[in-house]
Amino acid sequence: MGGNRELKKATEAYWAGKISAEELIQTGKNLRASHWKVQKDAGAGTIASNDFSFYDHVLDHIQLFNAVPNRYRKYNLPALDEFFAMGRGLQRAATDSTSAVDVPALEMVKWFDSNYHYVRPTLQDNQTFSLAADPKPVREFLEAKAQGVNTRPVLVGPVSFLHLGKPDRGASVDPITLLENLLPTYIELLAKLKEAGADTVQIDEPVLVLDLPSRTKAAFKTAYSKIAAAGVSIPQITVATYFGDIVHNIDVLPSLSTVSAIHVDLVRNPEQLDTVISALAPGQILSAGVVDGRNIWKTNFQEAISIVEKAIGALGADRVVVATSSSLLHTPHTLASEKKLPAEVADWFSFASEKAKEVAIIARAVTEGAASVKAEIDANAASMRSRATSARTNDPAVKERQSKVTAAMYERQSPFTGRIAAQQAHLGLPLFPTTTIGSFPQTKEIRVARQKFGKGDISATEYESFIEKEIELVVREQEALGLDVLVHGEPERNDMVQYFGERLTGYVFTNFGWVQSYGSRCVRPPIVVGDISRPAPMTVKESKYAASITSKPMKGMLTGPITCLRWSFPRDDVHQSVQAEQLALALRDEVVDLEAAGVNVIQVDEPALREGLPLRSGKERDAYLDWAVKSFRLATTGVKDVTQIHSHFCYSEFQDFFHAITALDADVLSIENSKSDAKLLKVFEDEAYPRHIGPGVYDIHSPRVPPQEEIKARIEEMLQFLKPQQLWINPDCGLKTRQWPETRAALDIMVKAAKEFRAKYQA
Repeated sequence: MGGNRELKKATEAYWAGKISAEELIQTGKNLRASHWKVQKDAGAGTIASNDFSFYDHVLDHIQLFNAVPNRYRKYNLPALDEFFAMGRGLQRAATDSTSAVDVPALEMVKWFDSNYHYVRPTLQDNQTFSLAADPKPVREFLEAKAQGVNTRPVLVGPVSFLHLGKPDRGASVDPITLLENLLPTYIELLAKLKEAGADTVQIDEPVLVLDLPSRTKAAFKTAYSKIAAAGVSIPQITVATYFGDIVHNIDVLPSLSTVSAIHVDLVRNPEQLDTVISALAPGQILSAGVVDGRNIWKTNFQEAISIVEKAIGALGADRVVVATSSSLLHTPHTLASEKKLPAEVADWFSFASEKAKEVAIIARAVTEGAASVKAEIDANAASMRSRATSARTNDPAVKERQSKVTAAMYERQSPFTGRIAAQQAHLGLPLFPTTTIGSFPQTKEIRVARQKFGKGDISATEYESFIEKEIELVVREQEALGLDVLVHGEPERNDMVQYFGERLTGYVFTNFGWVQSYGSRCVRPPIVVGDISRPAPMTVKESKYAASITSKPMKGMLTGPITCLRWSFPRDDVHQSVQAEQLALALRDEVVDLEAAGVNVIQVDEPALREGLPLRSGKERDAYLDWAVKSFRLATTGVKDVTQIHSHFCYSEFQDFFHAITALDADVLSIENSKSDAKLLKVFEDEAYPRHIGPGVYDIHSPRVPPQEEIKARIEEMLQFLKPQQLWINPDCGLKTRQWPETRAALDIMVKAAKEFRAKYQA
């Protein structure tokens, strides 16, 4: 994205028609040059290329291999516009020079257990592959070479690309069976990279950290034996894994014996080192990921150097490479931009640019000796001591409250059957009730007012008056549209996690710590540095005001404890279950206060619950679900039966942990569904889910307004798996990133569709 989110700004300007494609492309070139220089100046021995994307790196590969579904190809769009159409959809009317286009986005799902989202390869029964005429990895390698930087291109591996894909609607193909069709395209690409001068290529196969079916595991042998058969016509290959260990798939490593190096994540799973070393082929290099690519804490040099030295002792210095655990996509750009962090706290952090330097320091320590970097090691040790002993990290009052949590605090007053009757009597909702997920468009006026208030240009009274006017606007819009359960629109909130973090103890915040979530969407995760508590109510004033100006039910909006934790940079010195319980207790107080203020529908969002799920089944996953569910229940069970608890999940595949979804005991779930296939809903039928559910009927990540027949078709599909009495009608997610015209139009269509079904079923 760039240190100042240059890519976000340029991309959105292009979408708005304010800059040309050439100007956007030049922005990309400028950023790549800048990032290569940062790594070179840091002393990195290997610098990556093809790790830049205008939207998503997996989407790049969809276009690279010409795996673009025909619903996009048929419009003959310029390559850049086709790319964005797959990522975010495209809807435009015909003009004198262009034809009409109306196409939704491809499905977007979480990248393993991160908050990054990738665009899912969507494959056909008769799928073919071919290499793009001007392959992006070759083009960007040559671009770096012209600047005097010899890079290692990064590719998503053939097995991971297919395993992470899915059959298109109406198709039945098992993606991994397409491997033989795909491999010639990979080999052609590798040969072109070799011809361009690339000595090495990194092929990412992160699916090796997952539990894999036998067919996928066998695919590694097929893929890499065929790649090896290309011999000297291709570069040397490093196969990279991350976000977990590969011990359970260690039997795959012989299939990778012909590649020059294997990269493993020794931050997440340092205990895999011995097993991986013993499984390496003779002469094969170990890339040791000892600098955390997923969090912002300084690397403990003593521990990292010890791990690398152990590897060197077993393999020799010429067979060990020091590396980050994963891509640095998931960390902010540079700590140098942060001028307002407390000096004590800033000393504990390391962002992407600093992590590149850490890699070089560790490498020097193990090759030239610790004395060569003594000053850096001593300073690092002092940072570790400072954090461990700081008063910022420990609050005895929080720990005392945690010690008094009882089993009864995890239970509602009555089972769902009793609660729902009380809620229906109180709320008086119709069949197929309509609502939204929470946020409404964050206009320029809202952002400007927030900035003015932050700078002190307007008073608190002036800002609060502005916010109340915005809330009233949103309430009146919803009343006019005919929605049944309203929200206040969240105009006062900058981010669904940061807003709460700013009102809790134990957090600190950055000014420029942006990371990419998807496409041009960036988030600025708060940082948990100490024990967490709630000094005062956080949302009650705005929700109480919104409820006072309408006769319809008003929904209070909170972010759940797991999402607050997962979408922050958490502490790494305290188990996440401890941090989640602290957040749950703080939110419990907020839920009780909202109810006391007359808000009897309260949504506690947990879109990150699935994201936090350990990648493999077993004891670790079971333990996570136990404390995650307890945290949600602790946050939500302090209310009376008449108060209806909602929760929201996005980009979640529930099949692996449906029992935990049921155990949350939420009265109503809303889920992202518009780009998912029917199997997501089938699990609710198969498991006889007893409570209410609102599967999203349209995609809010696209500006496209769906036609009414499309929404009606989705509702019909939902009713194949859910009872009419269970079904709520809502969008996929919050509307913060949308504009008002498309928001009004889409919600109007949604409400009209719901009313049609209401009339049909009541008749």
